[in-house]
Amino acid sequence: MVSNQTGGTSCIQPQVEGVYIPLRNDYGLKDFQFSSPELELTQHFVGPKHRGAGATSGLDAGDADFIDDVLSRSGLSEAISVDRRQLSHSHEAWVHVVIKADESNDEDLAMFTGFGPYPRHGILTWANSD
Repeated sequence: MVSNQTGGTSCIQPQVEGVYIPLRNDYGLKDFQFSSPELELTQHFVGPKHRGAGATSGLDAGDADFIDDVLSRSGLSEAISVDRRQLSHSHEAWVHVVIKADESNDEDLAMFTGFGPYPRHGILTWANSD
């Protein structure tokens, strides 16, 4: 069972059975900077639109577009996209996604291989913003 505290200040604790695979959480040894899609995703949900409340009533198409854009700029869009049929069941730090492909050609995602057949459903999660 995988769980995470999500939903901003609502502090929801959803659970799902599956495998947890960390993606694109990098720390630069040259510049001592943390780089991750998580940083932008957190800022989106604490920003003026959601104000840290966690979007617990669900996400909208604008949220999905933003998340898909972050995934694209992180080199993950070939493998993962927001499941737009599940927006009403998604919220801050718990986003239903479609895993579209095996990213075996990307050495950073080597542990992400072998889960076919695709597409598969998954949850994109990160640290809660509260």
